Amino acid sequence: MGTPSSMVSMSRLLCLLVRSPSARSRAGEGTVRPMASPDRVAVLLEPFARRPERAAVVTDFDGTLAPIVTDPAAARPLAVVPDLLRRLAARFARVAVVSGRPAAFLLDHLGAGGVSLHGIYGLEAVDRDGRVVANADAASWAPVVADVAERGRLRAPAGVTVEPKGLSLTLHFRGSPSAEDEARAWVEAEAARTGLVVHAGRRSYELRPPVPLDKGTVVEELGAGLDAVCFAGDDAGDLAAFDALDRLARRGACALRVGVRSAEAPDELLARADIVVEGPEGAVALLERLVV
Repeated sequence: MGTPSSMVSMSRLLCLLVRSPSARSRAGEGTVRPMASPDRVAVLLEPFARRPERAAVVTDFDGTLAPIVTDPAAARPLAVVPDLLRRLAARFARVAVVSGRPAAFLLDHLGAGGVSLHGIYGLEAVDRDGRVVANADAASWAPVVADVAERGRLRAPAGVTVEPKGLSLTLHFRGSPSAEDEARAWVEAEAARTGLVVHAGRRSYELRPPVPLDKGTVVEELGAGLDAVCFAGDDAGDLAAFDALDRLARRGACALRVGVRSAEAPDELLARADIVVEGPEGAVALLERLVV
């Protein structure tokens, strides 16, 4: 058995080897590489298995831990997920879910159990006492968001579902794809009127406060000072988390990007991923390997 320092060095060396350009798709080529072989997956997970007390496991919610559904309120994690997260939290230094959902929603459906829950792309989180705490700058925009939510309830385009989330507002056109142009025009007009910022999502547009927080800032904070950090996600909003992993890797950490494939997953996210899994079932199967 090597010394702790030599173990960390070996983990970083393995990480560099499996992330060589010849082993990964290049972003921008418009293709997605084949699924990773079992042997390759084992090598990619080795730094996490070697020293879990020096590693973080972070994941998205919708499309990663929970199937995508037409009605946002009906989304539920796969049945094994709450217990799986608790098992991961008992093993790793930090385990977190970072989502566009409100933190209270995550708490209701995942529980706490040592898992760090971050909602609205990092604008709020659940503290150790189980209370939802909002970023102060973002919280000051809550009245503006509430006003836009009411306007959306009364004036949003036909076929669009308005989802108020406290510190943000999402217009979903999944049930009416032909309403996309009208939905985009509506949120752009509201952004110009209020100062909120438009973010494109999966068959949706979201209005958020102009606060410089996103999944990437959360992942970078969670991974600070650790030797290995993993993030799993499936949507455009998860690219910021991949960017954060790039920054952590430049500082010496082993970074593992997991892309969750679906019919709507962005090509760029899948191309940048070190491992591509099939849907929430594939994501859960990979996470299960970290607690075996």
